[in-house]
Amino acid sequence: MFLTRIFYAIAYFIVLIYEIIKSTIDVTMRIIKGGKIDPVVVDIDTILERPISQTILANSITLTPGTLSVDLDSKNKIIKVAIIAPREKKDVIPFEPYIKKMLE
Repeated sequence: MFLTRIFYAIAYFIVLIYEIIKSTIDVTMRIIKGGKIDPVVVDIDTILERPISQTILANSITLTPGTLSVDLDSKNKIIKVAIIAPREKKDVIPFEPYIKKMLE
């Protein structure tokens, strides 16, 4: 069980770094090319139960360029996220399954 959590922690870190790099390129290209910037605030439902897991997810969202966690409602498992351009939920929180396997 412990080794499985370690594996998912490493996988989470790799996916987080990949998403940060991918988002940095996306935001940079939007700035350079004058791409579409249509900021929206969305409510993202999470499957995470523990407040620490939800906090790590919210902080991971904020670390990714182009997104910002505005509010976390731990009781209702909702994270309010400001996004530079509309996108799918899976694109905003691709690291959620890794956090779940790592901490819950």
